Amino acid sequence: MIRRTTLSGLLIAMMLILGYVESLLPITFLGVPGIKIGLSNSILIFAVYMLDLPTAWLLMVLKVGLSGLLFGNLSITIFYALAGGVLSMLTMSILSRIKGVHPVTVSMLGGVMHNLGQVLMAMILFHTTQLLFFMAVLMLTGLAFGAATGTCATLVMKHLKQFKRK
Repeated sequence: MIRRTTLSGLLIAMMLILGYVESLLPITFLGVPGIKIGLSNSILIFAVYMLDLPTAWLLMVLKVGLSGLLFGNLSITIFYALAGGVLSMLTMSILSRIKGVHPVTVSMLGGVMHNLGQVLMAMILFHTTQLLFFMAVLMLTGLAFGAATGTCATLVMKHLKQFKRK
C-alpha cells in the first residue's frame, strides 16, 4: 500500500511537470492552435498497464484538477481537460483489456479521443458545430503524438517490470 501510494505521488508529480513543460511549447499545426503533445499520457499508459485502472483514473482526475488549479483558469480549463481525459481514459481502459491490442495503439486512440472530448466540450460551451472543422488535424496529431507517447511508455514499461500489477 505504501509503495503504491508513493509511486502514485511520483507519477502525479511527473504528470504535472510534463504538463507544465508542455504548456510552454506553443504548437500550431495547419492553422489549428493549442495542440499539445500529451506528454503526461505516457504516464497514464504506464498506470493503465502497470498499476490498475482505478489508480490510473485517479491519476487522471488529480492531474486535471491540480493542473487547472496550478497552471490554468480553473473554471474553463478544467471542463476541457476533464472532457478529454474522461473520454480518453474510458477508451484506454476498454482497449487495454482486449488481448492483442498494443499499448501504442491504445495511446494513439486515447490521444484521438482526448481531442474529440475537448472539441465536443467546446461545441457545448460555445453552442457551435463549426469546431468540427478542426477535427481532421486533431485526429492526425492525436494519432501521431499518441504513437510517440505510447512508444515512450512501452519502452519504460519494459525496464520497470517490477511495478506490474499482480
